[in-house]
Amino acid sequence: MGLNPPPSPQKRALGRGLSALIPQAASIPVPVSGELKDKGITRLPIESVRRDTAQPRKSFDDEKLKELAESIRAQGVIQPVLVRKDGKGGYVLIAGERRWRAAQLAGLKEIPALVRDVSEAEAFQIALVENLQRADLNPLEEADGYRRLVEEFKLTQEQVAQRVGKDRTTVANALRLLALPDPVKAMVRDGSLSPGHARALLGVPRIPEMVDLARRISEKKLSVREAERLVKDQKSPGAAVGSKRPTAQQKALVEELQRLLGTKVRLVEKGGGKGTLEIEFYSYDDLDRLLKLWRR
Repeated sequence: MGLNPPPSPQKRALGRGLSALIPQAASIPVPVSGELKDKGITRLPIESVRRDTAQPRKSFDDEKLKELAESIRAQGVIQPVLVRKDGKGGYVLIAGERRWRAAQLAGLKEIPALVRDVSEAEAFQIALVENLQRADLNPLEEADGYRRLVEEFKLTQEQVAQRVGKDRTTVANALRLLALPDPVKAMVRDGSLSPGHARALLGVPRIPEMVDLARRISEKKLSVREAERLVKDQKSPGAAVGSKRPTAQQKALVEELQRLLGTKVRLVEKGGGKGTLEIEFYSYDDLDRLLKLWRR
């Protein structure tokens, strides 16, 4: 039996909310003022709209915001933001924070908006998915968004992948980045280390060694394959800490298992032809995937 929980009524409702709400916010151009009400769009005082503190996106490129602000000064806000009422006479952003920030920079007093009657949980998932569908999140913001969909909404990796229009492997690989130590995460965040380079480092058992290798990879501008070879040279694949050096046959076996299972495998020899085989998983969903592979 798999470990995935059955879908709850709330989860099904959230799925319908996403398909119904996101396309409208993303695709409706702002009509001339006389047509606003017919399109369900209203103009809100910009100071009545506030950002959601739970917004998954934490950083914005200042230069790109300035460029968007210049465009808004010239043409106005082309697409409305998506908001919900906060119960206090104001509004909370669901989607469109970049446009809202840039509109403020441009000096606008009002902003076109679609007001939707959704719960805080629905709004949160919509904001997560809207951000994850964009191409300008940094890799760790993206990974954390996937994590929150898995943990807070009890979605499987497959369900997350369907929500954001990506394959399950992309989601699983992104989630692996969350296991990195903070110094390596900082390098991924600032772009000095790519996600591919960072994943190559996950096989290094000790954090100081991992950080040192990350800096060397960045300074030497190594390719991902070169980084993988560097890690392989640093630590023989499948060797346990304190164990004797694995034979060529053992190394080949471990590498084949890692290829077949798509995860880190570790062989610990205990002598006399006995030992243990350790197989890493990164979430219960990942463990469920491994169980399905074994049952084939």
